[in-house]
Amino acid sequence: MAESIVVRVASAGDLLAVPAVEEAADRLFRDRGVRDLPPAAPAAARAEAWRVLVAGRPVQGFAVLERVDGDAHLEQLSVHPAAMRQGIGAALLRASVSLAWAVGARRVSLLTYADVPWNAPWYARHGWRVTDDLGPGLRALAESAVERDLGRHGRRVAMVRPVRDPG
Repeated sequence: MAESIVVRVASAGDLLAVPAVEEAADRLFRDRGVRDLPPAAPAAARAEAWRVLVAGRPVQGFAVLERVDGDAHLEQLSVHPAAMRQGIGAALLRASVSLAWAVGARRVSLLTYADVPWNAPWYARHGWRVTDDLGPGLRALAESAVERDLGRHGRRVAMVRPVRDPG
């Protein structure tokens, strides 16, 4: 089924749907006892990202990408719980890596929770590896997460996936 999932750059209309998907996905954290997550970023804030990729009509999942240290950085990936386990997240990851390759990035990075099953373990199954090789931009993002006390919900790690020719 994952081969039939179309991932596209978000339109202005798609961006309006992204906060609802993020709020729904955040319920999974609330089910784990995490009750103090920040509200979903509004469409206007997402529009300022380097790229936002979406899947589904209406939007069922999205990936927010930034440029960090000359590479691509996956700032956020969320899939609506009703659409999980259908390959949408994996399709968004593949599209993110392909986009990074197209712009000459060496790798795609992300910051995530080490022990949440749909975070680091899931990314690892898709080729991401924990790293201590942080450039200045990624280090600043990791330090910002510490300043915002995101570690109170669990151990955080940086992960990267090398970018290769998708062909």
